[in-house]
Amino acid sequence: MPVAAIEALIELLAQTHSVTVFETLDLIKAQSDYLKSQITNSISLSAGTDLFQQYIYTSMKPSAHGSFEAVRQHLLSSGRLFVSRAKAARERIATYGRNFVRDGSVVLTHGGSRVVGALLSRAAEASASGGNVRFKVIYVLNEARSTESRAVISTLRAKGVPVATISEGAIGYAMGKVDMVIVGAEGVVENGGIISRLGTYQIAMLAKAAGKPFYVATESHKFVRLYPLGQYDLGVDQEVIKFTTEDESLSEAEKTFTSRTPDGEEKKEYFSSQVAPERVKSTSPNEAVDYTPPAYISALITENGVLTPSAVSEELINVWY
Repeated sequence: MPVAAIEALIELLAQTHSVTVFETLDLIKAQSDYLKSQITNSISLSAGTDLFQQYIYTSMKPSAHGSFEAVRQHLLSSGRLFVSRAKAARERIATYGRNFVRDGSVVLTHGGSRVVGALLSRAAEASASGGNVRFKVIYVLNEARSTESRAVISTLRAKGVPVATISEGAIGYAMGKVDMVIVGAEGVVENGGIISRLGTYQIAMLAKAAGKPFYVATESHKFVRLYPLGQYDLGVDQEVIKFTTEDESLSEAEKTFTSRTPDGEEKKEYFSSQVAPERVKSTSPNEAVDYTPPAYISALITENGVLTPSAVSEELINVWY
């Protein structure tokens, strides 16, 4: 999403009829704010567009005294360079990260992170090309948003990687067989913590309790100037916990089921070996995220190398100040 938004801003820059530098920069900022306002969770988009704007401001300095058209072409060139580097970041992360996947290891992951998918695919390709890295993957599936995850699973299995899928309720049970956890992120905040798909925090806590390393594979354009104090300080409106006195998804018969005595035929069903009918699933927001503090993170695998969480603030200072 951040890269697509940046490409849209570059196209805007190419088509704009602005006649001054400041007018152009104001237009980019206004459109960035508009893009962020159109989605419920704008964390990763904010990180990318804010960093892009800062990159544009910095790149203007060498051409500050040229004509406006020269400056505009310079901005376009700089913007396209930024995008090309952002797109290449995934492969560089995969190159760094594959070395973490050792022979015989079991990796647990979740979500549909394309960065994690590329990392595991690269490790699988190293094995297929004559290397000695044979590993397995445990993939935590959330049925409400499993499309991206199943695409990664299919790719890994096609490369010969054994993949087991489990529900979110089985993470603690499976952790004893896991050697490491590798996840993606929607944003990396100033203290080195991450904002990622809902469920990441609980995986990190279980990994910490079990003494298993917890790695985050993420691009540096997802480093964002946020310093959350906890789960409810992310700047995103979420209704993960919603109290109600009545379940509207139940029929009238289901609502009164617990208040009546079952008849003889229904009593038999309690002890029957037949498969129970599928219940209506309660759905949570697909875009919900949570915050994982830096204390749970072993390392961040980025296109610039492997970083400790404490190094994130320094990286942000280098970019913004």
